[in-house]
Amino acid sequence: MSFKIGNVPVGSGELFLIAGPCVIESEEHALKMAECIAGVARAMQLPYIFKASYDKANRTSVQSFRGPGLKEGLRILHKVAQTVRVPVLTDVHEVGDVPLVAEVADVLQIPAFLCRQTDLLLAAGKSGRAINVKKGQFVSPWDMRFAVEKVRSAGNDRVFVSERGASFGYNNLVVDMRSLPIMRKFAPVVFDATHSVQLPSAAGDGGQAVSGGQPEFIPVLARAAVAAGVDGVFLEVHDNPAEAKSDGPNALDLKWLRPVLTELLAVHRAVKTAQKPV
Repeated sequence: MSFKIGNVPVGSGELFLIAGPCVIESEEHALKMAECIAGVARAMQLPYIFKASYDKANRTSVQSFRGPGLKEGLRILHKVAQTVRVPVLTDVHEVGDVPLVAEVADVLQIPAFLCRQTDLLLAAGKSGRAINVKKGQFVSPWDMRFAVEKVRSAGNDRVFVSERGASFGYNNLVVDMRSLPIMRKFAPVVFDATHSVQLPSAAGDGGQAVSGGQPEFIPVLARAAVAAGVDGVFLEVHDNPAEAKSDGPNALDLKWLRPVLTELLAVHRAVKTAQKPV
């Protein structure tokens, strides 16, 4: 089940990082975030994929910022890839968008709410690009096997899945760490440490739909996931979460990226050492 995305190994036993702002806010900001994160990752010899969405089509409120859209968003992602020289990942929501997105993105990401959309999974699989299927908050880990099988049925084995928590009552997500080894039996697994601390629509009042978050738990959950043996870690990172245009309350502040990654790599090394035969 191992493969490569550029120079990033997936499912090889080595840890890799997916990180960036939730949404493309501007060309300048996307380039800044990609350069900063890539610099940290390179210094730590951690393979890295830049992540940002050109369109957040599943925002709760019609008034929420969605991003620059397909054409401008793909132009910016292409510039990030060419300038920073890293693979790029972005969400795709529509079957019709897949061919255009696949021309630019190295990884097509299926949003959690769309992880059972057969036509979208098949179209993404046929693109030949690597596919990241986010596990829906409403889907059991063992049922994610069917999403993976849909992609593979299109002739594409370059697929992995991401855990981002399960709905626990209203406006709350909880991560069942058992899901990680369960899903890793049929595909490489990435842990989304920032969406897992999101409190969907929990921060709004007066009819607003605003998500909250508990970013103080990002390092705790990420360490636990790495100890459980995930292949990669997904972090939404922002240089000013309070001013982020999407998912700021659950984003990791850029200033904490290096300390968090230092801990994760230490845990990863400890686990690998413990697993070596004596």
